[in-house]
Amino acid sequence: MGCCRVPSPVLALLLLLRPPASPACPAACRCSPGEVDCGERGLREVPWSLWANTSTLWLGYNFITVLGPRSFPPLPGLRLLGLAHNRLELIHPKALLGLGALQELDLSHNHLTVLTPATFLPLTSLAMLNLGSNRLGELEPGVLGALPQLQALLLQDNPWVCSCDILPLWRWLSHNREKVREKSLLLCRAPEQLNKYPIMAFGDESFRQCQESSLSSQHYIAFFIIGPFSFIASIFFCTFMGWLIVFYHSLRREWHCWRRP
Repeated sequence: MGCCRVPSPVLALLLLLRPPASPACPAACRCSPGEVDCGERGLREVPWSLWANTSTLWLGYNFITVLGPRSFPPLPGLRLLGLAHNRLELIHPKALLGLGALQELDLSHNHLTVLTPATFLPLTSLAMLNLGSNRLGELEPGVLGALPQLQALLLQDNPWVCSCDILPLWRWLSHNREKVREKSLLLCRAPEQLNKYPIMAFGDESFRQCQESSLSSQHYIAFFIIGPFSFIASIFFCTFMGWLIVFYHSLRREWHCWRRP
């Protein structure tokens, strides 16, 4: 029986039309349709070979310390990302690019001290954010303002510094009480006299002094510029006035000497 040979152009077209193979499940992870579980695997970075249709990614209980630029491959369908119980100290402003569909993000039990608004700008669909049990002393107001769909926020067990710097966060919390979970666990750590004082128990009068004495960065710059110039100008002025007085007395002395017979 003769063998039917497929013309090479047709074969090439069939190869082009064949859907690309999905990346394999990362060796350190367990995978099921839509879900990748890489928890407790001793990972120090995010695996790159993830399925594009991943909707849930667990990375908890690992040793990830930094999320650099584009730490994740394109995951347009990712809805839940769990990074709890790592050693995260830094999240780059471009670390979460490509995760625009993300709805839940768990960053609890890490070592985060600073977060920037740019980090969360790509997360336009985020509804739940867990920042509990980190090392946050304050939180920039722009961080929460960058999350228009946020419905649930956890901030408990952080060493909050209840100074004037916490005023923007307190204002956001006061206007979004329904979004804040575990309100009773938002406690001051410093200063010492306010240790374990509930942040939500503050009122407007608590920050009256901050509002009255708050100065913008432009004010401080003006002070630093005007201050030295004023000091130098005062020295020149005093020197000039002293010279005038000495010159005046010298003229009077010469005048008296000239009139003496």
